Amino acid sequence: MNPLPQGLAEFVAHAGWEGADIDPLPGDASFRRYFRLTLAGSGTAMLMHAPPPHEDPAPFLHVAHWLNAHGMRGPAILAEDAAQGWVLTEDFGNDRMRDWLELNPADERAAYEAAVEALAALHRVPPGPFPAYDMAVYAREAALLTEWYCPAQGLTVDAAGYAAAWEETLAPLLARQNPGVTVLRDYHAENIMLLGGRATAPQGLIDFQDALVGHPAYDLVSLLQDARRDVSEALEAAMLTHYCTAAGVSGDDFLADYARLGAQRNAKIVGIFTRLDRRDGKPKYLAMIPRVWAAMERDLAHPALAPVARWFDANIPAELRAANGAFAA
Repeated sequence: MNPLPQGLAEFVAHAGWEGADIDPLPGDASFRRYFRLTLAGSGTAMLMHAPPPHEDPAPFLHVAHWLNAHGMRGPAILAEDAAQGWVLTEDFGNDRMRDWLELNPADERAAYEAAVEALAALHRVPPGPFPAYDMAVYAREAALLTEWYCPAQGLTVDAAGYAAAWEETLAPLLARQNPGVTVLRDYHAENIMLLGGRATAPQGLIDFQDALVGHPAYDLVSLLQDARRDVSEALEAAMLTHYCTAAGVSGDDFLADYARLGAQRNAKIVGIFTRLDRRDGKPKYLAMIPRVWAAMERDLAHPALAPVARWFDANIPAELRAANGAFAA
């Protein structure tokens, strides 16, 4: 069992939670660690340790304060020491949307409708003071596939042609994301908390520290083409329509941009999951690649993705694509 990080007791005492029971929680794909504090008379709180130099909680705090100031539901910040990597927040409980739906599958549509409506509400707020999701960021993310996945599969590919195909494909949407919306970048069922223990409960947001200002379709893709949970094509289509109604958007351009960003995000995730295995020794993410790849193939079928689709046809063997990009056992 990992020992408690140095400095934890001092921070907790300074925050007014001295004597609290401290329960470590399962980690994620980062260096962050989480603990639940329980103190008689005070209830519970969540403690995040995001230690420098691997982590920096300042972006999380910046976005959380902005979300809470603009009517969204980030966790309340109870105490912070960004320099040492400590943040104490409100406890959103255990009802993570993904886990909750495993126990309540009949309420799937209602939960996704609520998540889509929360996203539409976020998009009605002027974008936050965050960096732009520009072509350089899109290209850098998409390149994770050629930097990590292709070498891991023993493939020698045309990396320059890949970059050029993405630039041609993504250029049309850049003008349509101006002035843009706040993009949380990891908005999916594992990062949405159901605060009232029911499908239509208020939804708490977590893991938003990488927020940028970009296109409204990006977080919708993150939600509906979930790398960690199967979302049926029928539900995806219904929620796309529900979002367009809630947000007051329509037209072929939005659907084309959704496909563009779906393919871009899914290519990025395939690269990240491979990197988590090869660099960080976390092989469990490889099992998710077929789900991500299948969604990417659907995106590549859209005419807006023709340049990128041609690159995949020329560079990724048909048998590997037929196996949804899976690694050999």
